[in-house]
Amino acid sequence: MLEVNEIFGPTIQGEGKRVGSPSVFIRFGKCNFRCEGFAVEYETPSGVKKCSCDSYYAVDPAFKDQWHTFSSAKELILKVNTFLPSYKCDIVITGGEPLLYWKNEEFQKVLKYYIENEYTVTLETNASLNMQITQEYQKKILFSMSVKLSNSLEPLKKRVNIKTLTQIINNCEDKYLKFVINKDFLVKAKEEIDEILKQIPKVEVYLMPMGDTALQMNENSEAVINLALESGFKYCDRLHIRVWDNKRGV
Repeated sequence: MLEVNEIFGPTIQGEGKRVGSPSVFIRFGKCNFRCEGFAVEYETPSGVKKCSCDSYYAVDPAFKDQWHTFSSAKELILKVNTFLPSYKCDIVITGGEPLLYWKNEEFQKVLKYYIENEYTVTLETNASLNMQITQEYQKKILFSMSVKLSNSLEPLKKRVNIKTLTQIINNCEDKYLKFVINKDFLVKAKEEIDEILKQIPKVEVYLMPMGDTALQMNENSEAVINLALESGFKYCDRLHIRVWDNKRGV
């Protein structure tokens, strides 16, 4: 069973290495984190007020009634294909946390289908769960690894999985780390990122400004750019937030 929060596109990839690329997104439901430290306020369908990340509707099981269940890869692929434009765009697998489905045979069939049909497939993950790269098609997935720092309020042992990071970096053709930070967390963020980088093979690092509105991002962008320049990291904006704030389905 594949639980999908939403399918949308074509739109642009808003962040990371493929920023600006025309893409169709498959957002899976369920996550192993809450990330209450990101302080995005929302209300559940039953009226409970909470804080989480900006994808709370794919994270919080309180929204499960809004998710869609697919019994097979074929069923999901047929649905996704109705969103594809006449040209070949990227396929972005996101969440929630997609690696919760990594051992699911139908999930792997979805990945294999799009890779073998020569789509660029990005898998957006927090990279905290144990997994293995064993198939050739898996090595062609672009892994966008959004490892969480202490500002997420998730415990260190849960959010940083050196074994999985090393597995992906050593075995996949394309991969990168990305960190969303704000101007009040710069020194601590740099310390935590450097500590992670000491323990894993060399990999590209992108810094992005925190905020679920363009206004909030503007408050953090310059400081994050400066940190990237000082550290030799890459800066990447979050274009979907810049243009649409946190509107769903774009």
